Parts: sequence; C-alpha cells; structure tokens
Amino acid sequence: MTTPTDFTIAEARDALDSGAVSARELAEAHIAAMDAARNLNAFITETPDRALADADASDARRAKGEALGALDGIPLAIKDLFCTEGVMTTAASHILEGFVPPYESTVSGNLQAAGSVMLGKTNLDEFAMGSSNETSYFGNVENPWRRDGDNRPLVPGGSSGGAAAAVSGRLCLGATGTDTGGSIRQPAAFCGIVGMKPTYGRCSRWGVVAFASSLDQAGPMTRSVRDSAILLGGMAGFDPKDSTSADMALPDFEAAIDGGVKGLRVGIPAEYAVEGMNPEIAALWDQGKAWLKDAGAELVDISLPHTKYALPAYYIIAPAEASSNLARYDGVRYGQREEGSDLTELYENTRAAGFGIEVRRRILIGTYVLSAGYYDAYYLKAQKVRALIARDFTQAYEKCDVILTPTTPGPAFAAGEKSDDPIAMYLNDVLTVPASLAGLPAISVPAGLSGEGLPLGLHLIGKAFDEETMFRAAQALENAARFDARPAKR
Repeated sequence: MTTPTDFTIAEARDALDSGAVSARELAEAHIAAMDAARNLNAFITETPDRALADADASDARRAKGEALGALDGIPLAIKDLFCTEGVMTTAASHILEGFVPPYESTVSGNLQAAGSVMLGKTNLDEFAMGSSNETSYFGNVENPWRRDGDNRPLVPGGSSGGAAAAVSGRLCLGATGTDTGGSIRQPAAFCGIVGMKPTYGRCSRWGVVAFASSLDQAGPMTRSVRDSAILLGGMAGFDPKDSTSADMALPDFEAAIDGGVKGLRVGIPAEYAVEGMNPEIAALWDQGKAWLKDAGAELVDISLPHTKYALPAYYIIAPAEASSNLARYDGVRYGQREEGSDLTELYENTRAAGFGIEVRRRILIGTYVLSAGYYDAYYLKAQKVRALIARDFTQAYEKCDVILTPTTPGPAFAAGEKSDDPIAMYLNDVLTVPASLAGLPAISVPAGLSGEGLPLGLHLIGKAFDEETMFRAAQALENAARFDARPAKR
C-alpha cells in the first residue's frame, strides 16, 4: 500500500472509503512526518491532539454509517492567517503573538464542516507581506528542495511558504493559502506543487487577517490538479458575512477537470516574455504551448499591453490598503502592548516593537501614497491603471478561453540571496500580479525541473468565475508533464 503521507487527497479519500486506512492512521502518519521535519519550520502552531480528535470523530462517523463530508478524515494544514477558534492565530507577527480568536474563519469553518482534520497552522511572511517567507517573526521557512550538489537552504516562496513546504514535504495532504499578488502560485512553483487562486469573491475573506482587502483571496495548495479542485470545493461558497463574497452557485470543480482541451483557445501574451526571464522558464513555456496544442487546444497570440504597469500599480495599491488595515493593531484592544507615557507613545512603542521591517516599509509606503497631495498622483493613478489591466484581460478573452504563462521568472533562490534588495524581491511577483489586480482565477502547475534540479511551474489564467475551464487546461498540462519529482529526504 502507498505510504499514507504519499497519498493525494483523492487517493486518501478512496483508501478511507475502502477501509484500507483509517482517519486516525492518516493523522498519526502526518503528525510523525511533522515531528521529523521541524527543520523546515513550516508550522507556527501544531495541533496534534486536535488532529487526533478530528480523525477519531471521522472514523466514528464512518463506523456509524453517518453522512460524510467531502473531506472527511483528510489531514490538512491551515495558513496562520485564518482565524481558528481556540487556536492561536498570529499572521506570523509579534504584534499578534498569543492572540487566540473566539471565532472561526468561514473558509476553515467550511473545511471543518466537510470533516477535515486540522494538523496545525502554517508559517508565512509577516501579515502575508513577502515573496520568500523570510519576514516571519517565527523564523524562515525552508524549502524541502535543494539544488543538485548544493545543500544551501532555499526559500519556499511567499507568503504561503509554510503551506507550500508542508504540502511538498509530505507533512499534510493539502493546505489553505492566501494570494494577494501571487502568494499561493509563486510558492507552489518554487516547491513543485499545485497552487490555485480562485476568482476574487469565490472564497470568503471573513475571518482572514487582512493585508489588501481588494486583492486577498483564499485558495488551495495541493499535490495534484484533482486535489486542488476537491479542496476548493470544500473551501468556497457564498458568505453573507463578507460583502465581497459572490452570491452564486458553486460548481462541481472536480467533475470539470476531465473535460479535455480539444477546441479550447489558449491565449499566449507577448508581454509575459519579461526581460531577464530565466531561459529554462522560457523553454518550459514553449513546452507548455506544445503540450496543450498536442492535446487539441488552439494557440492564439494575444496582447495585454498594460502588463508592464501591473507591478508598480500593485505596490501602490496593496501597501495603501495594508496601511489602512493594519491601523487596528495599536496595543489597545488585543495583541502585544508596549506601554508609553501617553496614548501616542503607547501606539508608537507597540507598533515599533510589534511589526517587522517589511511590514513597516509597506505601511510607510501606503501611508505616503494616501497622504494629502499624493493621493491623486499615486493611489488614484494606480487604480486607473488597474482598470486598464482588467480591460486588457476582458478584451483578450474575446479571442481565447484561458491564458498560458510561466508562473515565476526563475526557480527558488537561496535564503538571504535577495532579502537586502526589496525591488529584486518584488520582481518575483511580476508574472502573477496582473491576474490578482483583475480578480481572475489562476493556477500554477509543476511542469519540469531546472538544470539544478529545482521545480518550475506553468501558469494558467481563467475568465472570472470560470475555474472549470482553467482546471481542464491545468489537468491537460499535468497529464502531459507527468511531474513526479519530489524533494530528496534529508
């Protein structure tokens, strides 16, 4: 029998249904894997007792013949940006260390209702601000992968680096992530897994610690496209508590993935051949085009002319919203508090001690672009550019059904390699940010290895609320790539 930690979600579901494995056995195998991989620092909070209780409850439901949820008995990890009732939620920040929410986020609550088993809360860049998982107050996450012949630790990408490392390292069968400008898809590419950002509004943001409210979206991180569809089905759905939640029927995402791509029009945007792109990434993109064409898709050249403005627009809009959202962390109501001689000094001391360097940098940028005299010159202009980027996609979809691009300009890099250069770090998101600004669904599929033995991803962008077509194309890529590489055990 396959080792329980090597199951996909779909395989684990079948094994549980057949009685080949119990939910408790699945949970115990993953708890042991977590114990053996502490060097990855993938988790901030582990919940083994909760996991075993969840698993026992699932086994009891099966034994009694009760109705089972779509994820009954499946061990998952939850990014530590989702509030979890009775379990510490920190957003990887000192300012929230020790905060235990009295409520459950809608997404994690949906997964609970579907019968899943919670293994713990995964590490991330502080407040989801980062592309390498090096800004966490609780320490860097290590990528389970290494370059051939080089044992230097590599970054897992960010901000959902802990989730990506946990899924890639076989510490859980799947995990929740959040994506603001690429924070699911970029770490998925770096760690050789599938990372999917749904359409904005498909998953509720209620109970998710906010970074940039008009961009943040929860999504699944898994080891296969089918698992991504299964997990999204458990996470998504309308939520009246979230004013941006889409009130529309939830499709059967898993049923869509085997539809094939015959006759599908796949857009190839010239603007995504960015300067400085790794030649191996460019070659993989060409291979992806050939795979889809061989599967029956039609390749269509398209233009997204405002792509080059996406990254600067994003790094105005996202920090502006972060500046507003993070104003609530003042040491008065919850979280860390540093005393002062008056209220102003209390605020200053608390925020100076509680926030890390990258968070402070983004708050300062955001406050600046929202300030009098600069709002029109920066923030308002960035919003206009965002509208043009969204219009580019709308016009492109008159000619195609889905868009194929690379996920990242290069493979995972060594820890510390770019941390002193914010611009170099921000450029990691250059290929993922446009879909975020337009609110479109997008997915990264592992499709090959670099010359140094590191995973590389291909990226598909779908029409709004048409995740099914995107999943069909993603499954075709996965079938063609046959990516079965995994990080070596250390």
